[in-house]
Amino acid sequence: METSTYKSKEAVISLKGVDAGYGDTVILSNVNLEIWRGEITALLGGSGSGKSTLLKTIIGLLPPIKGEVRLLGEDIYGMDDLTRASFMKRIGMLFQYGALFGSQSNLDNVALPLREHTNLPEEVVREMVRMKLELVGLKGLENRLPADVSGGQRKRVALARAAILDPEIIFCDEPSAGLDPIVAAGLDDVLRRFQRLFGMSMVIITHELESIKILADRVVMLADGKIQAVGTVDDLSQSDNERVYDFFHRIAPHDDGEDGQGSVLERVSGEWAREQ
Repeated sequence: METSTYKSKEAVISLKGVDAGYGDTVILSNVNLEIWRGEITALLGGSGSGKSTLLKTIIGLLPPIKGEVRLLGEDIYGMDDLTRASFMKRIGMLFQYGALFGSQSNLDNVALPLREHTNLPEEVVREMVRMKLELVGLKGLENRLPADVSGGQRKRVALARAAILDPEIIFCDEPSAGLDPIVAAGLDDVLRRFQRLFGMSMVIITHELESIKILADRVVMLADGKIQAVGTVDDLSQSDNERVYDFFHRIAPHDDGEDGQGSVLERVSGEWAREQ
């Protein structure tokens, strides 16, 4: 993968001197991080590493104890609730298990954000949905229910929905979890295609090393309440940090969340949805 010259990039997510946590309990300390426009960043960390805390802080659910958080150049904690709810339409979220409505067709699932957040005519909505479904390789499956397509196809439907408003950033939670290697590789190709076609920034939470190698322009690894390393896959695979080096030279265990209660974005999603 071609390596970018990061210092010339525009940050879509910026954290400076951030302590994040709950009450007096600091989970993450002195976080300094920039995630660049148009790149795919993989976020890694084991149980208790602070991934959930970091995501809540980035997307406006958990004000930092100290420090500055900017999303798409804006101080999201300086906004009132109505302004923030409108602003957050500029991001998309792809959940681990898709979070599709089983009683609605694939077309209706993908159309939901357009119907809720725009006044577009129904024929325009349907055409936009068909175009997005075709881009993810699901042409002709618009009228099927999620239960009538494969697991990999459901992930693609969920990606089409996350991207239907053309967000500037998409957060993806374990996108290839539960898929066989061939199907997972196909989904990785679709994610990379979206990033290239639309210039979207993506933050992907994954422990699949093959996906990281294919997708990640940069990798951020969390442990012990701190960012342990940031860099390319090659950078981290040669790291002199033993914990970082070990991850890239062995099979990492699957992480079901910091508290064993599901994946990060699934737990975050309920709070995020209520904020909208």
